Amino acid sequence: MTGYAIEHPGGRRRARHEFLMMHGRRGRGRRGFGPGFDRMFFGGGRKAGRGDIRATILALLAEEPMHGYQIIQEVTDRTGGAWRPSPGSVYPTLQQLEDEELVRTVHSNGRRVFELTDTGRERAAALPSAAPWEAAGEDDELSDLRDLAFGLLGATRQVALAGTEKQIAAAQAILKDARRGMYQLLAEDGEGDAEGGASS
Repeated sequence: MTGYAIEHPGGRRRARHEFLMMHGRRGRGRRGFGPGFDRMFFGGGRKAGRGDIRATILALLAEEPMHGYQIIQEVTDRTGGAWRPSPGSVYPTLQQLEDEELVRTVHSNGRRVFELTDTGRERAAALPSAAPWEAAGEDDELSDLRDLAFGLLGATRQVALAGTEKQIAAAQAILKDARRGMYQLLAEDGEGDAEGGASS
C-alpha cells in the first residue's frame, strides 16, 4: 500500500489533526466528533433517528459486551422490527463513544466486541430510561437524514486518516459540493440563502 501517510512520515497525523480541528475536539483524551454531536446538528430535544442510538448502545453494552451486528440485531428484536438501525449509524456512534472513552474494544471468542469503560457504565446508569429503544415506534422525519449524515462522516473520517493527498483533496471538493447543494435546496423553496455562510 502506497498512501500519502506512509510515503511521508507524519502525513496521517497531519490529516487527522486537520480533520479533528474541523469536526471534533482534541485534548483531554477526547477525539473524534466530540460529545453532543447528535444534539448539535439534530436538535437536543428530539430523538436521534427512530430511536436514540447513542443511549441504546450504552444501555445494551451495560448488559454485556457486543459487536456491532449484535447491537443491530438486539435493537431489531427488542422493537419487533420497528427500528433496525443501520450500520451507517451504529458503527460511527461506536467509534464516537470509543473516542470519548466511554467504550473500548476487546476480543471475545476470537471476535472484536465493544464493552463499557467505568465512565461508560456511569453514563449508562444515568440514562433517563433503561430501555431507550422503547421509543423506537415514534415518528422522526430526521431518521434517514441522520443515518446518511453519519455514514458520510464515517467515510470522511476514513479518508482523513488513511487517504492519499490526492484523495483528501478530492474529498474536500465532494464535501464542498454537497454543502453547496444543501443550501441551494433551501434556496429553491425560498427558505434560505444558497450560500448561507457556506463559503469555500
